[in-house]
Amino acid sequence: MDWKQETERRVALGVGYFKQGYNCSQSVAMAFADWYDVPLGLMTRISASYGGGIGRMRETCGSALGMFMLAGLETACEEADQAVKAQNYAAVQELAARFRNVTGSIICKELLGLNKKRADGTIPDIVITSTPEARTDEYYRKRPCVRMVETAIRIYMQWLEERNIKG
Repeated sequence: MDWKQETERRVALGVGYFKQGYNCSQSVAMAFADWYDVPLGLMTRISASYGGGIGRMRETCGSALGMFMLAGLETACEEADQAVKAQNYAAVQELAARFRNVTGSIICKELLGLNKKRADGTIPDIVITSTPEARTDEYYRKRPCVRMVETAIRIYMQWLEERNIKG
């Protein structure tokens, strides 16, 4: 397999999904639906709640969460096996560290700059609503979300390639 070409294909898929209106988590997970033989509609639904930092609460970045969901498909099994669970947790921790190293955080509100201090040193309250913003040119200019989707996919593909080479 040409990993570079496959990475670019998956990045284009994920970014394309995001630009169609899917959330960040969905966009990352959906880019790998065929990889894991998961029907696209199912992948769309199981990843839907994690956009916007989990239900638009601005907690863990949805792009990172999509990547973590994929790691579960890659490393977990159907039995309650402690060793497999540990392997999965280690994978998630490694992927989180890589994402954090590239982006500076895995927290949505930090990535969006919503936690910046005011001149008086206080941090403004974050208004949490369930209503997503309209996807306009202005939205794409001010939000790093497309870059987060791309970053998560690139990190995940690199991790898969390393596992393939090591395995």
